[in-house]
Amino acid sequence: MPGKSEGGFTLLEGMLAAVILATGLLGLASMQGFSLGRNVDANETTRVTNFAADIVERVQFNRRNAIAYNGIDTNVACTIDATAQPMARGDCDQWRNLLTGGFAAGLGGLRGQVAVAVVGPTIPPLNQNRVVVTMTWTGASGAGKIAKQRQMAITTVVAPE
Repeated sequence: MPGKSEGGFTLLEGMLAAVILATGLLGLASMQGFSLGRNVDANETTRVTNFAADIVERVQFNRRNAIAYNGIDTNVACTIDATAQPMARGDCDQWRNLLTGGFAAGLGGLRGQVAVAVVGPTIPPLNQNRVVVTMTWTGASGAGKIAKQRQMAITTVVAPE
C-alpha cells in the first residue's frame, strides 16, 4: 500500500517526552519543599511580630509611664517596682509568661527585650520616648534545614496624651 503513511510517535520521541516530564516534576517537587520552608519562616515571623506588638501596645496604653518599661528582659524576672508602677509590673509579668509559656511553643529560646529612651533634645520638649522591642529566637529545623538564630526589632515613638 504505497499511498498510506502511518502517523504516531517513535520510541525516541516518547523517551524524550518522558525525560522532559520527569525534569519538570522534579523541579516542581523542589519548589514545593522550598515553599514549605518559607511558609514555616513566615509563620514564625508572624508569631514573633505579634508578641512584640503586644508589649508595644501595653507601653502605648501606659504611655505616661513608658520609661518604666525600660530594661524588660524575658530571660530574667521583672525588676519593676510593683508599688510604684503596678501596671508596668503587671505588663512585664504577663508578657514574660506569654513568651515563656505554651503560646511560644515551637519558637526555641524566644527572648524579648525592651529598651525605652527619651527622644530629644527638642525645643519645646515633647516628652516622647523611643521604644525598641528586640526579639531573638532559634528558627525551626526540619527535613534538611539547619536551625539558626533569628532576630527582629520593632521601633516606635510613644508620646504622652
